[in-house]
Amino acid sequence: MACTNLQSSLRRLVREASRSGPREIPSFLVPALSRPFSARQASTLAAETQTPSHQSRIGRAPITIPPEVSLRFYELPKGNVRSRHPDTPNMALEVTGPLGQMTVPLPPYLQAELDDSAKKININVKDAAEKHQRAMWGTMRALVQNSVSGVSEGHLCILRLVGVGYRATIEDTAQTKTPQYPGQKFVNLKLGYAHPVEMGVPRGVKASTPQPTRILLEGCDKQVIKQFAAEIRAWRKPEPYKGKGIFVNDETIRLKAKKIK
Repeated sequence: MACTNLQSSLRRLVREASRSGPREIPSFLVPALSRPFSARQASTLAAETQTPSHQSRIGRAPITIPPEVSLRFYELPKGNVRSRHPDTPNMALEVTGPLGQMTVPLPPYLQAELDDSAKKININVKDAAEKHQRAMWGTMRALVQNSVSGVSEGHLCILRLVGVGYRATIEDTAQTKTPQYPGQKFVNLKLGYAHPVEMGVPRGVKASTPQPTRILLEGCDKQVIKQFAAEIRAWRKPEPYKGKGIFVNDETIRLKAKKIK
């Protein structure tokens, strides 16, 4: 226990020395400097002294803007002025591309810098040392990246139906559902139940069945696509004994041994 505390004190001293410059080492730490460090302790100490703290590997990466995509920042109306939640947005980023238009609300502690010459946008936070801002840094950067790629290239999700008699079709009408918007399509699933399963396709999502056991979902909003895919998968989750169910994209499952009585 004493050795652990001594090593922690030594690491803290080295970090402070690297930030504030040369500093006199206390006399009680002089014997510890003569002890050889292991390779693992030396690499950990070097990483702590050289790597900058309070940084997000995903958040600090710049986002490349395609030529056909345009961005626009605008302020949001102040609805609830008494709200003290740190994520209450005060600005929004409008992303427009050939496949559609999306809006990303930005919290007040987020800073987005657009470089028109390099066609890149950098996402930063005001105080990276704060835990909540550092946690949301990479999340907000991913939301902006998904919006840019969604309006330019689109998102894709493939569902595989594995099971005897499992089939899927896209219908214009449904017997158990009413359309929520004009021209809504419905996914008709046959999954071994006594009744067919009908689900309305959300707005902005294009559904097709290239094969009777494949469902193809396309759209610019990744969150809506994955949410709809999760709702379809919930009707027949993959089971680990026969490997039957609805699989999303490259999802796999490890089969278990059969129960022998």
